[in-house]
Amino acid sequence: MPKRKICVVITARPSYSRVKSALKAIQAHNGLELQLVVAGAALLERYGNAVDYIEKDGFTVHEKVFMVLEGENPTAMAKTTGIGVMELSNVFYKLQPDAVVTIADRFETIATSIAASYQNIPLVHIQGGEVTGNIDEKVRHANTKLADIHLVASESARERVIRLGESPGTVINTGCPSIDLAKEVLKEPTLNFDPIKKYGGVGDDIKWKEEGYLVVMQHPVTTEYTQAKKDITSTLDAISELGIPTFWFWPNVDAGSDGTSGGIRTYRELHKPKNIHFFKNMEPNDFLKLLINSKCLVGNSSVGIRECAYLGVPTVNIGTRQTKRQRGANVIDVSYNKNEILAAIKNRMAQNNIKSEHIYGNGNAGEAIANVLAEIPLNFHKTITY
Repeated sequence: MPKRKICVVITARPSYSRVKSALKAIQAHNGLELQLVVAGAALLERYGNAVDYIEKDGFTVHEKVFMVLEGENPTAMAKTTGIGVMELSNVFYKLQPDAVVTIADRFETIATSIAASYQNIPLVHIQGGEVTGNIDEKVRHANTKLADIHLVASESARERVIRLGESPGTVINTGCPSIDLAKEVLKEPTLNFDPIKKYGGVGDDIKWKEEGYLVVMQHPVTTEYTQAKKDITSTLDAISELGIPTFWFWPNVDAGSDGTSGGIRTYRELHKPKNIHFFKNMEPNDFLKLLINSKCLVGNSSVGIRECAYLGVPTVNIGTRQTKRQRGANVIDVSYNKNEILAAIKNRMAQNNIKSEHIYGNGNAGEAIANVLAEIPLNFHKTITY
């Protein structure tokens, strides 16, 4: 029996850590053949060149799709998605996969779903059924309605997808593949590398070994993109005043990214903070080791909600980007207010008994996903029932 050709499309650096264990499991499965497509911001040096880490990990990239239109505003997002539909349609026509996998909820992932669905290719959606804010909310559920198979990360997500009218037999709770990496890191959590020596970055050589450190990862919110510069400045003010050594990661490509990155550059020039060192990207396992050894994660990345709940890392979640996403006791929520952020960081650093919570799986998602993809009937049409 021929192997099923499974085409996975990765469009941004977080998407890789979201599916790395699944890629390994698909690659190792006797009944599957992995076709890997890397697209969008995952190809761009400005956003960390995630494709370099993908290839370094031993994966063969079958196609690269350059589709990001400059602008970092809603119009550029829409046009980027349109370019993605056109380019990915050609890629799928060439590769002739038996199924296409789209990941989570980034704005451009809808391009994968449209290009596959319109060509009658069975579509698999990973991490549907969750609840958040901004454009991700719409895109996630739109992906669900286009998808034929749903590999969700929690029971509550499974229930939501079924309530959206999807057949229960096509909605499987595999857990989140990013938790697989967290489980792996927990076996050997020691920070066995110097982040600045290994990854370079920009900023002073902060005294993180002697004093401990914070990690900041804050992205723009697409529905509030005009506030991005003001929002990032509030966080910069708080971190600068706190004075604790901090590793700060560059924002993603969403609308408002220019405001966020411009705010960082302006602040750096005007205030020259001595306690902050900036990075573009980091290998997924190294990043998780950095988190587990930190005093606290600050910002609005879903890693604070997902991986940090499993790792027991204290998290300060700022603003509306993760609104209503299921979270653990590790998280405290605040608005873009310097004093609130300061108080929340001090609160989280004082919590030394935060326990691991398995909200998004037990660390075996990659293998579960590969097994489902090898065995489940592959259909490209459905009738919705409510």
